[in-house]
Amino acid sequence: MSEKYPFDVAVIGGGPAGLSAAVTLGRSLRSVVVIDAGQPRNAPAAGAHNLLGHEGRPPREILADGRAEAESYGVRLVDGAVTSARRVGHEFEVDVDGGETVRARRILLATGLVDELPDVPGLAEHWGTTVLHCPFCHGYEIRDQHVGILATNENVAHQALLFRELTRRVTVFLHTAPEPDDDTWDQWAALGIEVVDGRVHDVAGQDGGLSLGLDGFRRHVDALVVAPRFVARPELYTALGGTMREEPFGTTIPTQPGGQTEVDGVWAAGNSGNAMAMVSTASAEGVLAGVRLHADLMLAEARRAVLARRLPVR
Repeated sequence: MSEKYPFDVAVIGGGPAGLSAAVTLGRSLRSVVVIDAGQPRNAPAAGAHNLLGHEGRPPREILADGRAEAESYGVRLVDGAVTSARRVGHEFEVDVDGGETVRARRILLATGLVDELPDVPGLAEHWGTTVLHCPFCHGYEIRDQHVGILATNENVAHQALLFRELTRRVTVFLHTAPEPDDDTWDQWAALGIEVVDGRVHDVAGQDGGLSLGLDGFRRHVDALVVAPRFVARPELYTALGGTMREEPFGTTIPTQPGGQTEVDGVWAAGNSGNAMAMVSTASAEGVLAGVRLHADLMLAEARRAVLARRLPVR
């Protein structure tokens, strides 16, 4: 079916950014639909962190509360994946798998990103539990443990120092990273950071931690740090006429402060436009995008009212 009348905003993605924007818009009496495929990026994690008042809560519990809050303000929730989106005149049509088409005056892309892991067998199976990347999201939980770092680029120097602040037992597996510079070697030596040369061929669970296979031997660590490539989902944005932004660690949707993109009527928030956004940051960006979307619609309505007032009465 198709909605006969358009929503003010179609929010694509029901994570912290999308739901926060929906609540903000709903509280301003905007008609909002949130379309969500139900695949949150942080689903493997046991708890969300750095989120005031919700420290350590399972991510899906937080989202369930957010969905209930959005519905309490009249937001419509649609479970499903968006298959296509297009501009029709001054509005947009969004197709959802299952056959529904939703019409909206504005679109907010809150579709997050995909973590592309290094090509090592076994990493994906332990992602979000004992294979990690962010010291601020998961570092406290592995404090004082033996932490390995799978080096794939020059950022390993920074990673090693961050995790050395949390534990004295840090081992860098050089894997495919370029040769560290002299300053990095000096820092690692001074801090007692162990370095293992050679590629890591596989990762397997062992004794609550991980066993890493190298040439002719295996090493055990309690947790392994990796550097994913962060790739915002491009399909809808590029279909609407946008161009993705290439960054050192991935691709994102380029936005202005508040979430407006180069495509008229299309906004983005959370990891779609900010690869480094944690839950709290994504939520804040969603609120700000909701505020700016409401203002944008308000000004458009005011301009339309002025034009209508100036038209001669017949």
